[in-house]
Amino acid sequence: MAGGAGDSAWSDAPHSLAAARVFTAHEVFAPGVVSIVDGHVVAVGPWDGGAVDVDLGDATLVPGFVDVHTHGGAGAELADDPVTAAAYHLRHGTTSIVASFVTMPTASLAGRVAALVPHVAAGTIAGVHLEGPWIAEEFHGAHPVELLCDPDLSDLARIVEAGEGIVRMVTLAVERPGGMDAVRWCAQHGVVAAIGHTAATHDQALASLAAGVTGVTHLFNAMPGLHHRAPGPLLALLRHDAVWLELIADGVHLHPELVAWVFELAADRAVLITDALAAAGMPDGHFSSGALGVDVRDGKALVVGTSTIAGSTLVLAEAVRNVIGWGVPWTDAVRAATLHPARYLDLAGVGELVPGARADAVALASDWSVSGVWKGGIRQASV
Repeated sequence: MAGGAGDSAWSDAPHSLAAARVFTAHEVFAPGVVSIVDGHVVAVGPWDGGAVDVDLGDATLVPGFVDVHTHGGAGAELADDPVTAAAYHLRHGTTSIVASFVTMPTASLAGRVAALVPHVAAGTIAGVHLEGPWIAEEFHGAHPVELLCDPDLSDLARIVEAGEGIVRMVTLAVERPGGMDAVRWCAQHGVVAAIGHTAATHDQALASLAAGVTGVTHLFNAMPGLHHRAPGPLLALLRHDAVWLELIADGVHLHPELVAWVFELAADRAVLITDALAAAGMPDGHFSSGALGVDVRDGKALVVGTSTIAGSTLVLAEAVRNVIGWGVPWTDAVRAATLHPARYLDLAGVGELVPGARADAVALASDWSVSGVWKGGIRQASV
C-alpha cells in the first residue's frame, strides 16, 4: 500500500484514498474517494473505480478521532511527556488530542501550561484542558482534596494568558464561590467552561448554562445522580440543547444501556472521551495520576486504597467500537468521536473529511478495529 509511515513526500504530493465507504462526518459515499493535496482534503465524493493511490478495499474511512479529555498513555502523562502519550493514542487513530491536567497547585499551573505551548505549535497536541483545582470536594474523584479551591479570576487569567491561547477548556464546580464569575470569564475569553466534579443543584446548573457553560465533564460521573425530588445538574444538562455531553464508554464508568440511552436522547450532542491515564496501553500495575497513586487491575483504574475510579485505560477507537456494539448507529458513534468534539472545543480544520480540512483519517475494518491512520495526509504507524 502506497504511503508508508513517516513518508514526508505524501505531505505535499497530490494523492488519493479510496474505500468501500467514506464517511465525511456528514454523509457516506459508498464507495468513496478522498483527494489530498499538501496535507489537506481538496475533494471527497463517490468513487467510480478509477485509478487511486491507495485502495483500502472493504474498509470504512472516517475522520481522525478527536479526544478532548485525556491525561496520558503508554506510561506517560500528557502534561509531562506529550510526545510519548500522544504517539500512543495516534497509533490507535486519535489524530487530535487535548492534554487534560489533573489538579495541581495553582502556583505551578501557569508554568506547566506554558511548557506545552511549543507542543501545540508542533501539532503534537491540540490544546490544554484544566480539570482542576476548581472542583467540588464532595465529588473530587481522583483529585487531591487538599489542593481544591474556589475559582479566582486573577489566577485563571494568569494561567490562560501563560498558555497563549492553548487552554481550550476549564472544568468548574459552578456552585463554589466565584464559580459563576469564572464561567462568565471563560465565555468572554474564548475558553470552554464545562460543569463537572460538581455538587450543583438543578437551579445552579441552569444558572451556569445561562452564564456560559457549554459542556459537561464526563456526564453522570463525579456529580449527583438524578433523584425524583432533587434532580441535581443532570436534568438541566440533558434537557439543554446547547450543551455538549461527554461520555466515557469503557463499560466501567457508565452502564452500556445508559450510554445508548443518551445517544437516543441527544446523539447530536454526544462527545466520546477517554479520560485515559498514563496506564493506558500498559500492563496492570501501579501508576500515578498527578499527586495520587493508581492501581490498575484487569484494565480498571482505582485510586490506591479506595473504590474510586481514576480515569480509564481506554483509547477512543475502542470507545467507538463499544458504543456501536451497544446498539448505537455507527455514524452517530463516529460523529461523537470526530465532528462533535472538534465543534465542542472549536478545533478548526479537524473532525471532518471536507475540502479545506486537514487530511486526518482512520480506516476501520469490518469489525470496527483500526486498520490505518493518516495525519495531515501522511500514513502513520498504527496498531
